[in-house]
Amino acid sequence: MIRIDCQSVSKNFHRHSGRQLLRQHARRMFRAHRLTVFHALQDISFRIHSGESVGIVGRNGAGKSTLLAVISGLARPDAGHVSVNGRIAALLELGAGFHPDLTGSENLLLNAALLGFSEKEAHARFDEIVAFAGLEDFIEEPLRTYSSGMSLRLAFSIAINLDPEILIVDEVLAVGDQAFQQKCMARVHAFRQAGKTILAVSHSAAMLRGLCDRAIWLDSGRLVMDDSVNRVLDAYGAPAAPVTQPH
Repeated sequence: MIRIDCQSVSKNFHRHSGRQLLRQHARRMFRAHRLTVFHALQDISFRIHSGESVGIVGRNGAGKSTLLAVISGLARPDAGHVSVNGRIAALLELGAGFHPDLTGSENLLLNAALLGFSEKEAHARFDEIVAFAGLEDFIEEPLRTYSSGMSLRLAFSIAINLDPEILIVDEVLAVGDQAFQQKCMARVHAFRQAGKTILAVSHSAAMLRGLCDRAIWLDSGRLVMDDSVNRVLDAYGAPAAPVTQPH
């Protein structure tokens, strides 16, 4: 089954030259075509099937986060189309839907609803989500009393424990302390072993080599290479996986 289908996807942004005088703004209104256009994505096409784990690599500004935003429905392409078959949990801006005056419990249910899950599904996994985040003693406290790390742990736990078909990850596995990071990675690997689909952006070649079987390389908004993770990372110049010596 095709889970994610991107065909000829392009996304552009207009660049402005900072603060301008009123007359400059007025002039620009009549000369809109002279604005600098930044081509974040240019004619990107690929398909991801059920059970695949795919990494996306590229330097800063290559279009990785924009691509994830388009696939997640947070941004619309200017050309081409994206179709997604399955429920997505996108670990992009963790905690973006949280409200500081609501309790952790209330934010949990609200955030689950924003992710597209029913109230019944959220209640069924409530205890597991709270336990995974390690917030049993704080879940009924207002979110404004939480540290930033506590809020991020709750947001990650909500997304990872609601059993989506597709998991999209953008450099957010450095959440919390080392013990919690290890727990996060263990859950992501379990997600993969269960045959779910993963799309991940990371600057850690070791993480991508261990998690993904395929990779896509973007540069200046264009797709440079789509192949096995090791071939792409080798071509990209990422460090090779360390060789384990026999004992």
